[in-house]
Amino acid sequence: MNTKRMTITPKLVKIKDVFEGYVDKGDDGVFAYGGKLAIRPPYQREFVYNDEQSAAVIHTVLRGFPLNVMYWVKVGEDQYEVLDGQQRTLSVMKFLDHKFEVKIDGRSCYWDSLPDDKYEDLMNYEFMVYICEGSESEKLEWFRVVNIAGEKLTEQELRNSVYTGEWLSDAKRHFSKRNCAAKGLSDRYIKGDPNRQELLEKALKGICEYQGLKDITEYMAAHKSDADADELWQYFQDVIHWVEKIFPKYYADMKGLDWCHLYNVYHTNAYNSSVMAAEVKRLHEDEDVQKYNGIYEFLLCRDKDPFAGRLLNLRAFEKRDKLAAYSKQNGICPICGQHFEYEEMEGDHIKPWSKGGHTTPDNCQMLCKDCNAKKTNKY
Repeated sequence: MNTKRMTITPKLVKIKDVFEGYVDKGDDGVFAYGGKLAIRPPYQREFVYNDEQSAAVIHTVLRGFPLNVMYWVKVGEDQYEVLDGQQRTLSVMKFLDHKFEVKIDGRSCYWDSLPDDKYEDLMNYEFMVYICEGSESEKLEWFRVVNIAGEKLTEQELRNSVYTGEWLSDAKRHFSKRNCAAKGLSDRYIKGDPNRQELLEKALKGICEYQGLKDITEYMAAHKSDADADELWQYFQDVIHWVEKIFPKYYADMKGLDWCHLYNVYHTNAYNSSVMAAEVKRLHEDEDVQKYNGIYEFLLCRDKDPFAGRLLNLRAFEKRDKLAAYSKQNGICPICGQHFEYEEMEGDHIKPWSKGGHTTPDNCQMLCKDCNAKKTNKY
């Protein structure tokens, strides 16, 4: 790991110098500055400014007004990546690449139809750039502090700016495009915007938990020099294939659960997929179940967790039913035989829900709080 102290060096860079060697390689990134600057590294977020926003950048430049400071990360000998300022830089590059026009004195102009003085103003305009170099932990902490302009970077985008290399490029190939393989594989189960690195972050959180690591940066630091991200991609595939095997019928409420965590905790247990399918259907039809997306973890853990019913947010007895049971019992707890005030008691199922009992008036009893707390079957 680089142990060099953090340095932040200001630099003025003319637009004509940035535009030198400009090339948009699509998924493989956008590069400029004679090939030394990755404006958009491979498989990073797509360009998001619309034409009106991009035109506003050009007008700012043509008038000589200052743009906000930009930040470049030094990633190698005379090699940089844009941390902050990507959209502003791309707006200028796309204008010079004949991708859109702006209005000058009431008429629409591409760059090559600008008046000579305007063209010179544009090409000689200087970006104010801070070049950042230092240890990975220092850069990450500093990037969090300066992440204040424009559309803020997510935590994972900040990590990506620090832990660059072949491993990260391969990870982005799998996880970081709207039509990426991870999106296609997991879209029914996991929520996340690949362009904002949310799928990559969820996969990394999952594998860190699986391997007992304390955080994502620990994993990224250990693997940043790897030639590929095959381990991470295989783990993610294993998670989704496990879900599909255990729960063969898909329900819309499966989407958005932390399936990586559930895989990490329960994948070594044996389950009968036919039984699970029947149970999922039964629970969806049970009027006492109020939290359908809790069904799946409930079925995974119910044999070992006496409190598993909490995952279903089971329907509670209504006050009128509890008052009726209290009156019928004359305030006597049927377990300890002591008398209590109504406020000192709690509604309980005579026949537990897990054994077929329902939340109906005839199945309601009132227990004192101590006796209810001591029950082993909590649902």
